[in-house]
Amino acid sequence: MKELLDKLSSYNIFNNLFPGIIFAVLATKLTDFNLIQKDILVGAFYYYFIGAIVSRIGSLIVEPILKKTKFIIFADYADFIAASKKDDKIEILSEQNNMYRTICSMIFLVFLSIIFEKITLHFSIPPILSSCFLLFLILLMFLFAYRKQTSYVRNRVISNQSE
Repeated sequence: MKELLDKLSSYNIFNNLFPGIIFAVLATKLTDFNLIQKDILVGAFYYYFIGAIVSRIGSLIVEPILKKTKFIIFADYADFIAASKKDDKIEILSEQNNMYRTICSMIFLVFLSIIFEKITLHFSIPPILSSCFLLFLILLMFLFAYRKQTSYVRNRVISNQSE
């Protein structure tokens, strides 16, 4: 277990594992969902996966909303890549930026979990149906995340070819 934790980068800890654990604790305390795992090893992977979902929601939903409302303004991606090569602190600042976005996403998802629970109880939606619905949403989210990540990779390749 220690070797596994040693191999996790700070990005993975603060943008996946940490928000996954905090989300599981908050959702368990504020809803009837029990997301706490007794097995530490299974829990580590489970919380990491929950955190990955939380992080992707931040990237695919929270960030675009904040950009569209001009609450945040990003630099051009090519400029970001060029500046990152000159100033290594930009990568650290970007990592912290992503952590804040993920925390916002986590809080947003805790609220959605409370609402989701109330809706499923009010309309007597069977757990299997609500679970299938959530799995479908997770599938869609990761498909869009894959598309977004592919775009970043393509843009990096294009940026490096032009140098």
